[in-house]
Order: sequence, then structure tokens, then C-alpha cells
Amino acid sequence: MAITTNMVVQFHYTLKDGTGTQLESSSGSEPMTYLHGRNSLLPGLEQALDGKNTGDKFSITLAPDQAFGELQPDSEMRIPISQLKGSKKWEPGMQAVIQTPQGHQQVTIVKVGHTMATVDTNHPMAGKTLMFDIEVTDVRPASAEELSHGHAHGPGGHHH
Repeated sequence: MAITTNMVVQFHYTLKDGTGTQLESSSGSEPMTYLHGRNSLLPGLEQALDGKNTGDKFSITLAPDQAFGELQPDSEMRIPISQLKGSKKWEPGMQAVIQTPQGHQQVTIVKVGHTMATVDTNHPMAGKTLMFDIEVTDVRPASAEELSHGHAHGPGGHHH
């Protein structure tokens, strides 16, 4: 069954940076599960999966504009340390989550003072070329409930 809009897709992946260094892998855990055609993956990755079938294996290299975007200059901001989520003690280079009007956003700690921190709002993988090795493990039509919710349910997907 080919991957088309409104299909639930499961796949295993290995993610490497432009130098070939492995950053993440789903090997040994649940496959990634998503609802195809709902912009829930990186644009270039979803395009590459379109039309693939269960059992297909392929590799794709995504330029920053097809992944997490280019690094944006002037992306630093100062915020109260109390707004940082994810740790009790902060040091430069650590990842934190902040609440914004658009929802949760991942940031990188640049500098920490007594009450304020300087953070970089670029995604940690912004500006990077990413290489994915993909193995499609399952493709099925989405249920009516998944379609109405706009996301896949079950292992690796959304759980209520």
C-alpha cells in the first residue's frame, strides 16, 4: 500500500548530520508514526516518503531549508530563568523549553546570570544538513477518529 495523504505511516530512521555523525535513531524502540499529508514531519522528509510502500528502504539528505531552516541572526533574547523548563541548574549549551504565544519552543542557553538567561531561539538543528536512513515498516488508512483529530494514534503516535 503506497503512502498517500491521510495514510498512517510507521518508519524506523537513523538521523546523521552533514559529516555522517549519528544524532538519533529509532532502532531498538517503537517506529515513528505519523499521519501523512498533515505537515507533521519535516517538509523534505514527508515529500520523500510520499508514494513509498511498506518495506521500502531509502536515504535522503535534507538541506536546512527542507529541515529546520537556516540559522536566523539576532535570535538571542533575555528571559527570566524561572521561565526555563527542563532542568534545575542551567549552563551554556543546554537545551530548554519556554512557553511562547505560539506554544512551546526549544531554545539553547547562551549565558546564565542570577535571575536572567540569554537564549538562542534557533532550533538546535537549524542551519544543518541532515541525512536520514529510512525503513517504512507499515502503511495503513487512517481511522475516522485519527482523521478528525489530525494525527495518528497508537504506538509511536499520539496517545490520549
